[in-house]
Amino acid sequence: MPDMLQITLPDGSSKQVPAGTTVGDFVKTQIGAGLAKAALFAKLDDEELDLSRPLSHGGKLTVITSKQREGLDLIRHDAAHVVASVVQRLFPGTQVTIGPSTEDGFYYDFFRKEPFTAEDLEKIEKAANEEIKKDLPFVRKEVSREEALQLFDRLGETFKKEIVEDIFSKGAKTLTLYSHGDWVDFCLGPHAPSTGRIGVIKLLNVAGAYWRGDHRNPQLQRIYGTAFFDKKDLDAWLKQQEEARKRDHRKLGKELDLFAFHPSAPGAVFWTHRGTLLFHALSNAMRGLCLRNGYQEIKTPLMFNKMLWERSGHWGKYRENMFLVLDPESKEKDIEERASFSLKPMNCPSHYLFYQMKKHSYRELPIRYHTQDVLHRNEATGVLSGLTRVRQFQQDDAHVILMESQIADEVKRLTELIKKVYDALGLGFRAKFGTRPPQRIGTDEMWDRAEAGLRAAIQQTGVDWVENPGDGAFYGPKLDFTVKDSIGREWQLGTIQLDYNAPERFELGYVGEDNKEHRPVVIHRAIYGSFERFIAILIEHFAGNFPVWLAPIQARLITVADRHMDWARGVFSQLQSRGLRIELDESSEKLGAKIRDAQLMKIPYTLVVGDKEVEGKGVSPRKHGEGKDADLGFQPLDAFASKLALEAAPPY
Repeated sequence: MPDMLQITLPDGSSKQVPAGTTVGDFVKTQIGAGLAKAALFAKLDDEELDLSRPLSHGGKLTVITSKQREGLDLIRHDAAHVVASVVQRLFPGTQVTIGPSTEDGFYYDFFRKEPFTAEDLEKIEKAANEEIKKDLPFVRKEVSREEALQLFDRLGETFKKEIVEDIFSKGAKTLTLYSHGDWVDFCLGPHAPSTGRIGVIKLLNVAGAYWRGDHRNPQLQRIYGTAFFDKKDLDAWLKQQEEARKRDHRKLGKELDLFAFHPSAPGAVFWTHRGTLLFHALSNAMRGLCLRNGYQEIKTPLMFNKMLWERSGHWGKYRENMFLVLDPESKEKDIEERASFSLKPMNCPSHYLFYQMKKHSYRELPIRYHTQDVLHRNEATGVLSGLTRVRQFQQDDAHVILMESQIADEVKRLTELIKKVYDALGLGFRAKFGTRPPQRIGTDEMWDRAEAGLRAAIQQTGVDWVENPGDGAFYGPKLDFTVKDSIGREWQLGTIQLDYNAPERFELGYVGEDNKEHRPVVIHRAIYGSFERFIAILIEHFAGNFPVWLAPIQARLITVADRHMDWARGVFSQLQSRGLRIELDESSEKLGAKIRDAQLMKIPYTLVVGDKEVEGKGVSPRKHGEGKDADLGFQPLDAFASKLALEAAPPY
């Protein structure tokens, strides 16, 4: 009689099942035929299993269907297999390498001398969708090193042989193959029961790549694609992508004259006058919000001795991402050994030094430090991308030093600030609770306390959140805030990170009510994240049509004729003196051309000045983006100035 296993379900209930029962049979007999039909794969504790796999031990079983993001990721990996099989059938002699799922789809890298054309992609896509309709089962098989090498040698797959050798050199005893029809590939799995579960495949483009990312290795062709459970979802995604291309911050940044880059400073932004005004509008709004909520704004040095980074733990775990400064007097040949300073990649260690400069009482806590200093991180050239991935940036950075008993109240305050900012910008959000990662500092007892404290705090806030196992920072658990923009894309922005390690490493202290020295806790927090990336997101979120308070130029004055220029200059001076961001168009263009130019620059208000406006001491505003209702008619200058000033005030 087989051993009985205890399987726990997500609702906490348990089922007894004979060892060797397949996952699919367990789901069908113990949970229900409906879920079994919808199931794609399952997780037994942290192990991902095909539905055909036998259960060999007990644990918590979670069934994944098309309703979870993991289900979509799975069928996209399935789609990569289908595309690879079709490519090899249509183009004999092509070798396959790897084909993972990505955030928006999948890719597969191929070795082939002739380039894939647009016509080839159409042919591959058509054949791949026909393969889906065949509903071919994915079959898993475990093989030995010798079997795997013999198979791929017979198939002429030199890249696969290299992967196999690497896997077994790391101690693996067996290797898994997956086949559908007569096509087979090495894969860790899992896969859906059959190709028919994929839905629909769409191929996007071809790009160059190098085997294992090394330019010294053979050049490959990477076919990008995506897959969805049904065509309706695919069509919606394609429409979103089309809209995203129109809103691309790199395109709009150039058209609206906001920023530029130069090869002399890769990964560092040149902000134009308009871009700098936008930057400062965000910066000053956050500065005001922090000052009204009990923060102290401070500035700390740009460069620190490596002793600071050794103490913080960054020198050992983060050094490759830091811009190191070499000691010219060092005799060491090794570059890293000659490094004695680093430009700061983050503000936290400098805030600890600042805190240590004075003795503190429990009566002062929480102490909240806010900084918008310039930071540098040594990102690889290949990953730099507009404003979203840069080497030089600024953050709306803050660190709160507090007692353990104050954590719940402080997290609630922080989530309220985050909600205030995101709501004002029309960004819906949710939180992800990242728990301890494999690589970390500090004891398990310290992590137990930190995770329990942060979990208790987020549960009191009412914020929508999910758990994200293993995604904490190396020094503590965290809450990451993901926002959804106006076209439905998600971006990770703010963070609240609870840190018990830094106070120990830096020996931070405060004098308690008992007149004894105690250890505080640190919360790292950001709402925007980096200004650069946040501005990129806002450009795309608003499609460059910024609300008045955020717009680099809030109004532009244009005249009907030269005789109206004196009054226009007077209006310009009066509005500018109220702190409003105004431009005066003094060009000789006709009125229609001036209006069109202001519209193209997406300036919220175009103020027309003609005979009526001069005589009545006012302006005739036109609102950008309002169509036939754009013309707001004549308004006295004082009335319009008060209206504009009200709209120009930051909403938080």
